[in-house]
Amino acid sequence: MVPAVIVFLFVLVTQVSAFRFCPKCGKMEVPYPLSTDENCGDPRYRIYCNNGVLEFMSAQGFYYNILSINPWSSKLVISPPLIQENTCYSADLGVGGLVLDENLPFNISTRNTVMLFNCSDSILLSPLNCSSSSFCRQFEDAGKGGSGCRGTLCCHFLKDASMTSHRIRVRLGGCTAYTSVVGKKPNDPIDTWNYGIELQWLPPF
Repeated sequence: MVPAVIVFLFVLVTQVSAFRFCPKCGKMEVPYPLSTDENCGDPRYRIYCNNGVLEFMSAQGFYYNILSINPWSSKLVISPPLIQENTCYSADLGVGGLVLDENLPFNISTRNTVMLFNCSDSILLSPLNCSSSSFCRQFEDAGKGGSGCRGTLCCHFLKDASMTSHRIRVRLGGCTAYTSVVGKKPNDPIDTWNYGIELQWLPPF
């Protein structure tokens, strides 16, 4: 006869395992603490599985495809929003760009080089690089962005700790489009750029 204590421990371990680990979404693993369902992972780390595609939802309700997840460094990379052709508007312009909920354990990492497009002249008062050698010019010259962005005032900056780690802002009257590259080094050729926005999460308590 199996001792009751062993049976209890087996049931307890089974329940904990079922709660902690979410099933794959398409081909992507969903490591703990990320959660795609109220019955798995940690609900504070909610992401979404929509038709086999893993997505991250901003505080404004805009969904971004998740490109990769590194559970060892507690980071994930989301796809920058599309820049609409002929208008130089990011798809999330209507919600003010990427905005993270500051009450949740996610923030924007410091490895993102952000490029802003179609900016107003007021951006020239900022410390951003808006010169002819800005990375955004390489992006335009390579035909990577919306055709409407070509020749507009653009700038780039490295997202660092002195800037808000919960927002990449776009707006009418400011800059209306953006993209981002993860882990870019100054002399990296454009065909090696890793497009994405890297987010990191605080480990659960």
